[in-house]
Amino acid sequence: MTAPILTIDCGNTRLKWGLHDGANWLAQGALDYAALPRLAEALAAWPRPARAVACNVAGAQAGEAVRATLNALGIALEWARSRAAQGGVRNLYTEPARLGDDRWAALIGARALHGRACLVVCAGTATTIDALDTEGNFQGGLILPGVALMQSALAANTAQLPLAEGRFTHLPRNTADAIVSGCLHAQAGAVERMFAHMFTHAAAAPDALCLVSGGAADEFFDLLNVPKRRVDNLALEGLARIGHAPD
Repeated sequence: MTAPILTIDCGNTRLKWGLHDGANWLAQGALDYAALPRLAEALAAWPRPARAVACNVAGAQAGEAVRATLNALGIALEWARSRAAQGGVRNLYTEPARLGDDRWAALIGARALHGRACLVVCAGTATTIDALDTEGNFQGGLILPGVALMQSALAANTAQLPLAEGRFTHLPRNTADAIVSGCLHAQAGAVERMFAHMFTHAAAAPDALCLVSGGAADEFFDLLNVPKRRVDNLALEGLARIGHAPD
């Protein structure tokens, strides 16, 4: 049996991890950074990973904590980096190395899962919306504040708007609902506009799909009026392909 690979996505809010054997996920989970020592407990029930492949947008301190944790477990760590091409994806960013490593991993994961034109949406602290064409070229994408960040920005920068705990409605009649509904419309609207720009009139992309991932994805997924699929942990999907593929 091939030793599995440990994948780790160090996000702004928490760490997501998964154990992949080359064909299937053996386990997945998420941890707050303060609970990082519990990773050893989570892995104890599974075959020892051959190595770990990770991406990090949480900063140097989080990266060092992950490195130290894996070093104590005797697991070699490889940081995935954005490249000009990898995993069936060609990076058309002006400076390919400056594309976020988590976005790159998610694009590779999306290509592996769909294999055709798609919009790759990762909704967390920030929301990223990235376009892959039929040939696997990353054509570009958007970054916008995530749902919670939009709401907290309104509360922090206005005198009379609260940190809302409302609900979505198409015609809000109170302030809390108006804030929540506005933020969710903004997320869904950005996705739909990008999808329309890339694919609505593209006869060469009849199977174009919106792949939606991330902890905040469920908040606006049902609002999207585009062909769509909910996928957990697209970045981990990409990291698994990077880890198991020859360099």
